[in-house]
Amino acid sequence: MGLIAGLFYAFACSIMPGLARSDDRVFVEVMQNINDVIQNPVFFLSFLGALLLTGISAWQLRGSPRVRAWVFAALAVYGLAFLLTVVVNIPLNDDLADAGNPATMADPASVREEFEDPWVAWNVVRAALCTLALGLLARALTLYGRPARQG
Repeated sequence: MGLIAGLFYAFACSIMPGLARSDDRVFVEVMQNINDVIQNPVFFLSFLGALLLTGISAWQLRGSPRVRAWVFAALAVYGLAFLLTVVVNIPLNDDLADAGNPATMADPASVREEFEDPWVAWNVVRAALCTLALGLLARALTLYGRPARQG
């Protein structure tokens, strides 16, 4: 969860602001390249693993409802971030890829305009959701093994 939260955070606070300073052709080309190379086993292991491992943790904690509730909350929050990625960010990435080669593109400014603002905004939401999910998991971890209060 921390890896994915950090990835989305890095895009939000450095990669996208840095690319915002680029001209339209460079912006489109770099984002196409990033979207191409990020599809690798390491990313998919982290992206899918956060969902899978949080779900497994919730199942394993079925005998500890006090801790399990925090893990279920993290699972729900990350599930929303996962869904946003699949429903919003990936289609935007696909549209950008379908726009073609930026070197021969007639109007890279319009391609960028359709992509940049919605992608950046939804990435900030994903970063916030993943960070919240990480915080919820951290809370579950602090409760795990701590005896429940009596009385």
